[in-house]
Amino acid sequence: MEETNFPGGVWPVMLAPFNKNDELDYGALEELIEWYIYNGAAGLFAVCQSTEMFHMSLEERVNYAKFVYEKALGRVPVIASGHISDSFDDQIKEIKAIAATGVDATILITNRLAKQEESDEVWLTNLERLLKEIPKDIKLGFYECPYPYKRVLSKELTKYCADSGRFYFLKDTSCNIENIKSKLQVCKGTNLKLYNANTATLLESLKLGAVGYSGVMANMQCSLYAKLCNSYVSKEVLKLSDELTICALIERQLYPPNAKYYLQLEGLNITTNCRVKDEKELTDTSKSEVQMLRRITEHMKKEYL
Repeated sequence: MEETNFPGGVWPVMLAPFNKNDELDYGALEELIEWYIYNGAAGLFAVCQSTEMFHMSLEERVNYAKFVYEKALGRVPVIASGHISDSFDDQIKEIKAIAATGVDATILITNRLAKQEESDEVWLTNLERLLKEIPKDIKLGFYECPYPYKRVLSKELTKYCADSGRFYFLKDTSCNIENIKSKLQVCKGTNLKLYNANTATLLESLKLGAVGYSGVMANMQCSLYAKLCNSYVSKEVLKLSDELTICALIERQLYPPNAKYYLQLEGLNITTNCRVKDEKELTDTSKSEVQMLRRITEHMKKEYL
Protein backbone atom coordinates (compact mmCIF):
# COMPACT_ATOMS: atom_id res chain seq x y z
CA MET A 1 0.00 0.00 0.00
CA GLU A 2 1.57 3.26 -1.15
CA GLU A 3 1.47 6.59 0.64
CA THR A 4 -1.86 8.13 -0.33
CA ASN A 5 -3.51 11.49 0.01
CA PHE A 6 -7.19 11.45 0.96
CA PRO A 7 -8.59 14.31 -1.12
CA GLY A 8 -11.67 16.31 -0.33
CA GLY A 9 -14.72 16.01 -2.53
CA VAL A 10 -17.24 13.26 -3.29
CA TRP A 11 -16.59 9.68 -2.21
CA PRO A 12 -19.53 7.58 -3.47
CA VAL A 13 -20.71 4.72 -1.28
CA MET A 14 -20.53 2.13 -4.02
CA LEU A 15 -23.34 -0.13 -5.15
CA ALA A 16 -22.90 -3.83 -5.87
CA PRO A 17 -24.19 -4.89 -9.29
CA PHE A 18 -25.73 -8.38 -9.18
CA ASN A 19 -26.80 -10.36 -12.22
CA LYS A 20 -30.07 -12.27 -12.40
CA ASN A 21 -28.33 -15.27 -10.81
CA ASP A 22 -27.54 -13.08 -7.78
CA GLU A 23 -23.81 -13.13 -8.52
CA LEU A 24 -21.53 -10.08 -8.60
CA ASP A 25 -21.46 -8.67 -12.13
CA TYR A 26 -17.92 -7.42 -12.66
CA GLY A 27 -18.66 -6.05 -16.12
CA ALA A 28 -21.33 -3.79 -14.66
CA LEU A 29 -19.03 -2.96 -11.74
CA GLU A 30 -16.35 -1.73 -14.15
CA GLU A 31 -18.93 0.49 -15.87
CA LEU A 32 -19.98 1.81 -12.47
CA ILE A 33 -16.40 2.68 -11.49
CA GLU A 34 -15.99 4.61 -14.74
CA TRP A 35 -19.29 6.43 -14.19
CA TYR A 36 -18.23 7.59 -10.72
CA ILE A 37 -14.85 8.82 -11.91
CA TYR A 38 -16.30 10.53 -15.00
CA ASN A 39 -18.80 12.31 -12.75
CA GLY A 40 -16.16 13.79 -10.46
CA ALA A 41 -15.61 11.26 -7.68
CA ALA A 42 -12.53 12.16 -5.62
CA GLY A 43 -12.34 8.66 -4.16
CA LEU A 44 -14.41 5.47 -3.93
CA PHE A 45 -15.84 3.84 -0.82
CA ALA A 46 -16.02 0.18 -1.83
CA VAL A 47 -17.65 -2.42 0.42
CA CYS A 48 -20.08 -0.53 2.65
CA GLN A 49 -23.79 -0.76 3.45
CA SER A 50 -24.71 0.43 -0.06
CA THR A 51 -22.62 -2.47 -1.37
CA GLU A 52 -24.91 -4.74 0.68
CA MET A 53 -21.84 -5.97 2.56
CA PHE A 54 -23.89 -7.63 5.31
CA HIS A 55 -25.26 -9.93 2.60
CA MET A 56 -21.92 -10.77 0.98
CA SER A 57 -19.43 -13.48 1.90
CA LEU A 58 -15.92 -12.47 2.95
CA GLU A 59 -14.63 -13.84 -0.36
CA GLU A 60 -17.06 -11.61 -2.27
CA ARG A 61 -16.13 -8.56 -0.20
CA VAL A 62 -12.42 -9.15 -0.75
CA ASN A 63 -12.81 -9.77 -4.48
CA TYR A 64 -15.00 -6.68 -4.85
CA ALA A 65 -12.53 -4.43 -3.01
CA LYS A 66 -9.56 -5.82 -4.96
CA PHE A 67 -11.33 -5.32 -8.30
CA VAL A 68 -12.28 -1.72 -7.54
CA TYR A 69 -8.81 -0.87 -6.26
CA GLU A 70 -7.10 -2.30 -9.33
CA LYS A 71 -9.47 -0.62 -11.80
CA ALA A 72 -9.20 2.78 -10.08
CA LEU A 73 -5.46 2.59 -9.43
CA GLY A 74 -3.61 5.77 -10.34
CA ARG A 75 -6.83 7.77 -10.76
CA VAL A 76 -8.64 7.92 -7.41
CA PRO A 77 -7.97 6.35 -4.01
CA VAL A 78 -10.16 3.47 -2.81
CA ILE A 79 -11.20 2.58 0.72
CA ALA A 80 -13.18 -0.47 1.83
CA SER A 81 -14.85 -1.91 4.89
CA GLY A 82 -16.35 -5.36 5.15
CA HIS A 83 -15.75 -5.31 8.92
CA ILE A 84 -19.14 -6.83 9.77
CA SER A 85 -18.74 -9.74 12.19
CA ASP A 86 -19.68 -9.87 15.86
CA SER A 87 -16.74 -12.07 16.87
CA PHE A 88 -13.44 -10.32 17.63
CA ASP A 89 -11.37 -12.99 15.90
CA ASP A 90 -13.53 -12.81 12.77
CA GLN A 91 -13.24 -9.03 12.74
CA ILE A 92 -9.43 -9.27 12.75
CA LYS A 93 -9.60 -11.78 9.90
CA GLU A 94 -11.87 -9.48 7.88
CA ILE A 95 -9.78 -6.37 8.45
CA LYS A 96 -6.54 -8.07 7.44
CA ALA A 97 -8.16 -9.66 4.38
CA ILE A 98 -9.55 -6.33 3.15
CA ALA A 99 -6.25 -4.54 3.84
CA ALA A 100 -4.39 -7.19 1.83
CA THR A 101 -6.29 -6.14 -1.32
CA GLY A 102 -4.13 -3.01 -1.39
CA VAL A 103 -6.91 -0.50 -0.70
CA ASP A 104 -5.76 2.88 0.55
CA ALA A 105 -7.54 2.53 3.90
CA THR A 106 -9.53 -0.13 5.71
CA ILE A 107 -12.68 1.22 7.34
CA LEU A 108 -13.95 0.05 10.72
CA ILE A 109 -17.68 0.00 11.48
CA THR A 110 -18.37 1.92 14.70
CA ASN A 111 -21.22 -0.34 15.80
CA ARG A 112 -19.03 -3.46 15.66
CA LEU A 113 -16.93 -2.34 18.64
CA ALA A 114 -19.66 -2.42 21.29
CA LYS A 115 -23.26 -3.51 21.67
CA GLN A 116 -25.94 -0.83 21.50
CA GLU A 117 -26.43 -0.78 25.26
CA GLU A 118 -22.70 -0.72 26.07
CA SER A 119 -20.82 2.42 27.06
CA ASP A 120 -18.18 4.42 25.23
CA GLU A 121 -15.67 3.05 27.74
CA VAL A 122 -16.40 -0.50 26.55
CA TRP A 123 -16.16 0.70 22.95
CA LEU A 124 -12.74 2.29 23.55
CA THR A 125 -11.42 -0.79 25.34
CA ASN A 126 -12.45 -2.95 22.41
CA LEU A 127 -10.88 -0.52 19.93
CA GLU A 128 -7.57 -0.53 21.79
CA ARG A 129 -7.61 -4.32 21.80
CA LEU A 130 -8.34 -4.34 18.07
CA LEU A 131 -5.57 -1.87 17.22
CA LYS A 132 -2.98 -4.10 18.87
CA GLU A 133 -3.82 -6.81 16.33
CA ILE A 134 -3.73 -4.59 13.22
CA PRO A 135 -0.32 -3.79 11.68
CA LYS A 136 0.50 -0.12 12.14
CA ASP A 137 1.17 0.44 8.45
CA ILE A 138 -2.51 -0.22 7.64
CA LYS A 139 -4.35 3.07 7.29
CA LEU A 140 -7.73 3.02 9.02
CA GLY A 141 -10.98 4.94 9.05
CA PHE A 142 -14.42 4.85 10.61
CA TYR A 143 -17.94 4.53 9.22
CA GLU A 144 -20.96 5.28 11.43
CA CYS A 145 -22.97 2.61 9.65
CA PRO A 146 -26.71 2.80 10.45
CA TYR A 147 -27.09 -1.00 10.43
CA PRO A 148 -27.62 -2.96 12.63
CA TYR A 149 -27.69 0.15 14.81
CA LYS A 150 -26.13 3.58 14.45
CA ARG A 151 -23.27 4.38 16.82
CA VAL A 152 -22.25 8.01 16.44
CA LEU A 153 -18.82 8.92 17.76
CA SER A 154 -18.62 11.48 20.55
CA LYS A 155 -16.16 14.36 20.53
CA GLU A 156 -14.04 12.49 23.08
CA LEU A 157 -13.82 9.26 21.07
CA THR A 158 -13.13 11.19 17.88
CA LYS A 159 -10.29 13.03 19.63
CA TYR A 160 -8.76 9.75 20.76
CA CYS A 161 -8.88 8.37 17.22
CA ALA A 162 -7.57 11.59 15.66
CA ASP A 163 -4.71 11.85 18.17
CA SER A 164 -3.67 8.23 17.56
CA GLY A 165 -2.52 9.15 14.04
CA ARG A 166 -3.86 5.86 12.68
CA PHE A 167 -7.16 7.11 11.27
CA TYR A 168 -7.61 9.03 8.02
CA PHE A 169 -11.28 8.88 7.06
CA LEU A 170 -14.49 9.40 9.06
CA LYS A 171 -17.84 8.89 7.34
CA ASP A 172 -20.18 10.85 9.59
CA THR A 173 -23.85 9.84 9.60
CA SER A 174 -24.92 11.81 12.68
CA CYS A 175 -27.05 14.27 10.64
CA ASN A 176 -26.35 16.63 13.52
CA ILE A 177 -24.35 19.78 12.85
CA GLU A 178 -23.37 20.25 16.53
CA ASN A 179 -21.95 16.73 16.67
CA ILE A 180 -20.12 17.34 13.39
CA LYS A 181 -18.77 20.68 14.63
CA SER A 182 -17.36 19.09 17.79
CA LYS A 183 -15.66 16.36 15.77
CA LEU A 184 -14.13 18.86 13.38
CA GLN A 185 -12.65 20.79 16.29
CA VAL A 186 -10.65 17.78 17.48
CA CYS A 187 -9.71 16.58 13.97
CA LYS A 188 -8.03 19.87 13.10
CA GLY A 189 -4.33 19.39 12.40
CA THR A 190 -4.54 15.57 12.40
CA ASN A 191 -4.69 12.92 9.68
CA LEU A 192 -8.41 12.34 10.32
CA LYS A 193 -10.75 13.97 7.80
CA LEU A 194 -14.53 14.11 8.07
CA TYR A 195 -16.82 13.26 5.15
CA ASN A 196 -20.49 14.02 5.72
CA ALA A 197 -23.17 11.57 4.54
CA ASN A 198 -26.08 13.97 5.08
CA THR A 199 -27.13 16.48 2.43
CA ALA A 200 -29.08 18.83 4.70
CA THR A 201 -26.03 19.56 6.87
CA LEU A 202 -23.40 19.22 4.13
CA LEU A 203 -22.95 22.85 3.13
CA GLU A 204 -22.62 24.10 6.70
CA SER A 205 -20.25 21.25 7.58
CA LEU A 206 -18.01 22.10 4.60
CA LYS A 207 -17.78 25.68 5.84
CA LEU A 208 -16.80 24.35 9.27
CA GLY A 209 -14.02 22.15 7.92
CA ALA A 210 -15.53 18.91 6.63
CA VAL A 211 -13.69 17.95 3.46
CA GLY A 212 -16.34 16.15 1.47
CA TYR A 213 -19.47 14.10 0.96
CA SER A 214 -19.80 10.33 1.19
CA GLY A 215 -23.45 9.43 0.90
CA VAL A 216 -26.19 7.66 -1.00
CA MET A 217 -27.00 10.45 -3.44
CA ALA A 218 -23.57 10.25 -5.08
CA ASN A 219 -25.03 7.19 -6.79
CA MET A 220 -27.39 9.49 -8.67
CA GLN A 221 -26.17 13.09 -8.52
CA CYS A 222 -22.43 12.60 -8.17
CA SER A 223 -21.34 15.51 -10.39
CA LEU A 224 -23.58 17.99 -8.56
CA TYR A 225 -22.17 16.95 -5.18
CA ALA A 226 -18.68 17.37 -6.62
CA LYS A 227 -19.67 20.91 -7.61
CA LEU A 228 -20.99 21.64 -4.12
CA CYS A 229 -17.88 20.27 -2.41
CA ASN A 230 -15.54 22.16 -4.71
CA SER A 231 -17.43 25.49 -4.76
CA TYR A 232 -19.06 25.74 -1.35
CA VAL A 233 -17.93 29.35 -0.84
CA SER A 234 -19.58 30.64 -4.04
CA LYS A 235 -22.83 32.64 -3.93
CA GLU A 236 -24.84 30.22 -6.07
CA VAL A 237 -24.11 27.24 -3.86
CA LEU A 238 -26.90 27.83 -1.30
CA LYS A 239 -29.52 27.32 -4.00
CA LEU A 240 -27.72 24.18 -5.19
CA SER A 241 -27.58 22.88 -1.61
CA ASP A 242 -31.31 23.52 -1.12
CA GLU A 243 -32.20 21.71 -4.34
CA LEU A 244 -29.96 18.74 -3.56
CA THR A 245 -31.51 18.44 -0.09
CA ILE A 246 -35.02 18.18 -1.53
CA CYS A 247 -33.83 15.68 -4.18
CA ALA A 248 -32.27 13.57 -1.42
CA LEU A 249 -35.73 12.71 -0.10
CA ILE A 250 -35.73 9.93 -2.69
CA GLU A 251 -33.39 8.08 -0.33
CA ARG A 252 -36.56 7.20 1.58
CA GLN A 253 -38.06 5.43 -1.42
CA LEU A 254 -36.60 1.97 -2.18
CA TYR A 255 -32.82 2.20 -1.97
CA PRO A 256 -30.66 0.70 -3.46
CA PRO A 257 -32.92 -0.67 -6.25
CA ASN A 258 -33.96 2.91 -7.12
CA ALA A 259 -30.31 3.99 -7.48
CA LYS A 260 -29.59 1.04 -9.75
CA TYR A 261 -32.63 1.98 -11.84
CA TYR A 262 -31.31 5.56 -12.05
CA LEU A 263 -28.02 4.21 -13.38
CA GLN A 264 -29.92 2.21 -15.98
CA LEU A 265 -31.33 5.53 -17.17
CA GLU A 266 -27.73 6.74 -17.36
CA GLY A 267 -27.02 3.91 -19.80
CA LEU A 268 -25.24 1.47 -17.49
CA ASN A 269 -25.78 -2.27 -17.97
CA ILE A 270 -26.80 -2.84 -14.36
CA THR A 271 -29.79 -4.77 -13.06
CA THR A 272 -32.00 -3.57 -10.20
CA ASN A 273 -31.42 -6.90 -8.45
CA CYS A 274 -30.46 -6.50 -4.78
CA ARG A 275 -29.98 -8.79 -1.81
CA VAL A 276 -31.29 -6.36 0.80
CA LYS A 277 -34.50 -5.25 -0.95
CA ASP A 278 -36.89 -6.90 -3.39
CA GLU A 279 -36.57 -5.16 -6.74
CA LYS A 280 -40.21 -6.04 -7.47
CA GLU A 281 -41.19 -3.41 -4.90
CA LEU A 282 -39.87 -0.77 -7.30
CA THR A 283 -43.26 -0.01 -8.82
CA ASP A 284 -44.02 1.85 -12.02
CA THR A 285 -44.84 4.89 -9.89
CA SER A 286 -41.51 4.56 -8.09
CA LYS A 287 -39.73 4.34 -11.43
CA SER A 288 -41.53 7.44 -12.68
CA GLU A 289 -40.29 9.33 -9.60
CA VAL A 290 -36.71 8.27 -10.41
CA GLN A 291 -37.23 9.39 -14.01
CA MET A 292 -38.38 12.78 -12.69
CA LEU A 293 -35.30 13.00 -10.48
CA ARG A 294 -33.07 12.37 -13.47
CA ARG A 295 -34.81 15.07 -15.52
CA ILE A 296 -34.40 17.50 -12.62
CA THR A 297 -30.75 16.48 -12.29
CA GLU A 298 -30.11 17.14 -15.98
CA HIS A 299 -31.62 20.64 -15.64
CA MET A 300 -29.47 21.28 -12.56
CA LYS A 301 -26.34 20.15 -14.38
CA LYS A 302 -27.05 22.64 -17.17
CA GLU A 303 -27.42 25.40 -14.57
CA TYR A 304 -24.50 24.60 -12.27
CA LEU A 305 -21.87 22.66 -14.23
